[in-house]
Amino acid sequence: MKQFNDITIIGIDQGYGNMKTANTIFPTAITAYDTAPMFKGDVLEYGGRFYRMGEGHKGFVADKSADGDFYLLTLAAIAKELEQYRLFTANLCLAVGLPLSWVGSQRESFRQYLMQNETVSFRFNGNPFQLRIISCKVYPQGYAAIVQQLADFEGEHLLADIGNGTMNLLYLTDSQPQENRCWTEKIGVNQCMIRAKEAVLRRFGSKISDSTVEQILRTGTAKIDVDYLACIREVAASYAAELFAALRSYEYDPATTHLTIVGGGGQLVKHFGSYDPEQVTIVDDICAAAKGYEYMAYRQMLRG
Repeated sequence: MKQFNDITIIGIDQGYGNMKTANTIFPTAITAYDTAPMFKGDVLEYGGRFYRMGEGHKGFVADKSADGDFYLLTLAAIAKELEQYRLFTANLCLAVGLPLSWVGSQRESFRQYLMQNETVSFRFNGNPFQLRIISCKVYPQGYAAIVQQLADFEGEHLLADIGNGTMNLLYLTDSQPQENRCWTEKIGVNQCMIRAKEAVLRRFGSKISDSTVEQILRTGTAKIDVDYLACIREVAASYAAELFAALRSYEYDPATTHLTIVGGGGQLVKHFGSYDPEQVTIVDDICAAAKGYEYMAYRQMLRG
């Protein structure tokens, strides 16, 4: 969160796997209830209904503004960030992002979607929030995660933002983004999750939870049977090789181009990929994009 006069800037990285603010993260999942849920924790009360965040599974949607859930998830993300500062009323500027090659076509519809209510009242975890959304700024996803380190991007760089649903690619030359060399591929980490679960089911006849597979992809290991672990690691290594093959199809050459990976997929590459660490940088901060959105919005406001 950043403050500009009486305006509170909140950056939100609305990923297909996780919702991130500068200081919080929770799974991009939501379950609706007609009455208050039995157990407490991350419950949004809005419009006469109750919604538990992080429960269930949210599928991939190409246009988030056509899906009502992302508005509710955004309200929860705002509340979780404001809770860090014990704030329950605010004039807000939302700073968000879209995949690189979708920004031009979806920016305005997404901005209007998030600003559908200028004033909004709801309760989150029992706390009442009264908010006024006065503006919404939409930036290129991925690029925001490295915008504060652009001075380090000398020479030829390829930025790969590997999320749960998509992989966004952008070339930079001497810190300057090359707008005609950016692409979005639907080759996110969720595809690896699906393959890993299918491999375990085929080989052992057992189902394995998303959370266990996610832990292995994020950390490289988990406390499960060694044969199950080996099976999932094989799938992850194969998927990491596919990622690099996809990069090469977009003219990536590790001999001439430094690769920077942001997003949750960076941990998968770190643990299962084969690469030269001198030529590849993996940004570990999963909230880097949300922080970058705030930085870009703040700088834009300073410029008037």
